Amino acid sequence: MNFEQLLSSLASWAVNVGLKIVIALVILVVSFRVVTIVTRKIEKKLINGKPHLDKTLVSTLFYVLRIVVKSLIVVCLIGYLGIDTSGLTALFVSFGACVGLAVNGALSNLAGGVLIIVTRPFKIDDYIEAQGMSGTVEDIHITTTKLRTPDNKVVYIPNGPLSSGTIINYSEKELRRVDFNFSISYQNDFEKAKALVMDILNAHELVLKDPEPFVRVSSHADSSITVTARAWVKNADYWTVNFDVLESVKASFDASGIEIPYNQLDVHVKQG
Repeated sequence: MNFEQLLSSLASWAVNVGLKIVIALVILVVSFRVVTIVTRKIEKKLINGKPHLDKTLVSTLFYVLRIVVKSLIVVCLIGYLGIDTSGLTALFVSFGACVGLAVNGALSNLAGGVLIIVTRPFKIDDYIEAQGMSGTVEDIHITTTKLRTPDNKVVYIPNGPLSSGTIINYSEKELRRVDFNFSISYQNDFEKAKALVMDILNAHELVLKDPEPFVRVSSHADSSITVTARAWVKNADYWTVNFDVLESVKASFDASGIEIPYNQLDVHVKQG
């Protein structure tokens, strides 16, 4: 083959195969972009326009839909380039089997993600505690769950351990109970202390009257009496009530001369 024949072959390849590759790449980039934009707009419209739809389920379904559509586009473009897709399918199956054996943990996370989506122990925007971490659920991926902690850190928890472990959901119920334990000295009037705490709870506008607040003596400790108080509040008001009551009780006890004891050690020295 001389140089002119080589140039002719290259020109023929560029016109036929090379042009197809360029067209395929353009279609790939444009179609991926269009799929992402369209699905995200539909997803956002559904979430904002229909509040009764579950945000977690909608986001997950559209995430899976994007992957499936993009995979189909890739397969179609491979066929357009003239590559035998049946052989490619067999290669993908073999490769998938090898990867499956190598990433057993990832498959466990995948199964855990499916289980979380089906059983729905929590949803996006819920505040949960699991795997030693606590925070607001920002997103549920197929293999991990994304949490935002109160100090604005982002934590990714694998769905495998998450689905099989203990999960505390603080947002599922509308009401929460705030529990307090106040220690007072044995020399103080515990009935007066109970009345002061009850007055503070009844006066707080965020404390619910039904169920009504509860204040009783719960234990006799070594150097103090423990007064336990319980109040029901709306979920969103939990921390506001918690901090308000703690500050108000301290101020009220100080004003009324009720002592909050602390641990003391008495040392007696005997003369030899």
